[in-house]
Amino acid sequence: MRSEPFRPSRDYRPDLTPPWKRDTPAPEVPAEAGLVVEEVGTGYCGAVVRCEKTAEGPTVTLEDRFGKHRVFPLTPRGFLLEGRPVTLVRPRPDRPVTGQRTTPGGRPLTASGSLAVPGARARVARAGRIYVEGRHDAELVEKVWGDDLRLEGVVVEYLEGVDDLPAIVREFGPAPDARLGVLVDHLVPGSKESRIAAQVGGEDVLVVGHPFVDVWEAVKPAALGIPAWPTVPRGQDWKTGVCRALGWGENTGAAWRRVLGAVSSYRDLRPELLGAVERLIDHVTVGPGAP
Repeated sequence: MRSEPFRPSRDYRPDLTPPWKRDTPAPEVPAEAGLVVEEVGTGYCGAVVRCEKTAEGPTVTLEDRFGKHRVFPLTPRGFLLEGRPVTLVRPRPDRPVTGQRTTPGGRPLTASGSLAVPGARARVARAGRIYVEGRHDAELVEKVWGDDLRLEGVVVEYLEGVDDLPAIVREFGPAPDARLGVLVDHLVPGSKESRIAAQVGGEDVLVVGHPFVDVWEAVKPAALGIPAWPTVPRGQDWKTGVCRALGWGENTGAAWRRVLGAVSSYRDLRPELLGAVERLIDHVTVGPGAP
């Protein structure tokens, strides 16, 4: 018996169709930087890094918790936000994707990923300090952790190298109410820096470091649009060699401004530096004896 195709009666009313049978549109959500979503087709979960217009249509780049990036097209109902389907759309021109990051609930975040405290006043500086090896290190720490440090009353000062670190620590005189943290470049086994750091100890002083020759290398290459940091032969100034290899010219000061300008939050930094700085902040602010 041949069945006839379904033909709605003249009395059919779409507005009376049960909600679970309707193809309801998902709410549109601007793809703001830091928004955490899940792509429905793959289950990939990550934070929005950028939103771009391409020849094939608008796309969004997500970064997962391991720092890996994936690009997805902006399709209707293509993402889940807090478990609910949404349609991501490009942010309005007056609200660029590089704006302040927020939690999925809309609470503002600092560049380090901590919850921001709007209107908070800087705390009176603690007696404790964090020392970093150079001016570039200090500027990078300030850009990412500056809001957190001011809220905690932590001052960051820079050293001109670590050769005199033992004498500097003795002069500072770390104590339970004046703890000292030190960030050292290229702190790897067998290095000059590791031998100097081994001469410094005590419950109220903490020396940590990262494995990079210079703090520049702690910035993820993707943030600068380069495939990787170049290898510089031994005996050659590292910054100068990097500038030559990347075609950035001979002005290392201008090159550093380029590197620093590419950093907008902790997501642009390697985990080796992130972990080291967080340990220092904890040591100075929440360790034994800290006020």
